[in-house]
Formats: sequence, C-alpha cells, structure tokens
Amino acid sequence: MPKRLALWFAFSSIILLTITSITLSSNGWISLLCAVLAFFNVGFGFMFKAKYRKQAEQQAAAANSAEPSQSAK
Repeated sequence: MPKRLALWFAFSSIILLTITSITLSSNGWISLLCAVLAFFNVGFGFMFKAKYRKQAEQQAAAANSAEPSQSAK
C-alpha cells in the first residue's frame, strides 16, 4: 500500500474516533454514526492493504517466472 494512502486511512480513522469521543457526551446518534464510519474506514484500510499486497505478490511471482525463461536463451 502506498504510504500516502496508509497515512490517509490512519489520519481519517483518528479523526473519526476523536469526533466519536467528543460527541459521546452530547449526542449519542452522531457518536454511533461516527463510530460505525470509523469501523468501516479501518476495514477499508485493511481491504486496500490486502489488495496491494496481493498485487505485489502476483507481480513478484510473474517476475520470478519470467526470469528463468530469459536466462535460458
């Protein structure tokens, strides 16, 4: 995962959790909404991380499989 994208997910999760804690004393519904958004934000972060890791593994496997055929020439 690119560092900027990871930073975005970390920062946005912190902001959402901070808003959740601030609104906890004043409005329960907004607090619940922010908590759910934070939960999904963290989940999407893990999904993107797995997607990028899978892409990197596939590219590494393709590079390793292409390497022996080139050296056989």
